[in-house]
Amino acid sequence: MTENNFFGLRLDALNMAQSVERCEELIRRRGAQHVVLNAAKVVAAQADRDLENIINNCDLVNADGMSIVWGARLLGVRVPERVAGIDLMHELVQLSKNKGYSIYLLGAGPEIVQKTADIFSKSGANVVSFRDGFWSEPEEASVVLEIAKHKPDILFIAIPSPQKELFLAKNLGSLETGLAMGVGGSFDVVAGLTARAPKFMQLSGFEWLFRLLQEPRRMFKRYLIGNTKFAILILRGVFRRMGIKFGRKK
Repeated sequence: MTENNFFGLRLDALNMAQSVERCEELIRRRGAQHVVLNAAKVVAAQADRDLENIINNCDLVNADGMSIVWGARLLGVRVPERVAGIDLMHELVQLSKNKGYSIYLLGAGPEIVQKTADIFSKSGANVVSFRDGFWSEPEEASVVLEIAKHKPDILFIAIPSPQKELFLAKNLGSLETGLAMGVGGSFDVVAGLTARAPKFMQLSGFEWLFRLLQEPRRMFKRYLIGNTKFAILILRGVFRRMGIKFGRKK
């Protein structure tokens, strides 16, 4: 498997079919962690060494956004296509339907995660249990024990970054899961609380704008400020490849 270096972060050069195949290998191996890269996470990792190390120690790292695909290609990093976390989640749900892999859902509010579990179960997926994403620090050990009791083949965790990456890095060895995968706000989409951008916006790289218009207060800092910082990173990288100095080096 080809691994790339993108601003000091691992990025696997896999398409969707190859990613699903790799996920199945990791499910069988047990104790694996998946992560996706988007512009916000790349920017955050430049100033957060713990997050950088977590990403680089994951077993599979996909390009979640078109900004990552285009930015990587501008810098000469080979990325065959976007593998969005929500799309990969649906592929793994289909895998559960076909092969019986067990799924545990962790995250979102109580009604949202229950509705997501019901939708997946009715489609034929093997959802063994679920829990909302709200717990206190003293409760964390019991959350881990509850998941471990079910020994799920796949754990989908829908809490914000970097909390989900930190939670998985800290507890992966105790979760007794095959593959643990952060899926952000995907449960909200499955349950119908939020809508996903039309396909043309996904492919053109403007899915972020659709989400910003839906949740302007929550997404303003992440997209408008974060995307600007990401664009500056890309520009610095491009100019550096051309031998032109641009601002401070990382």
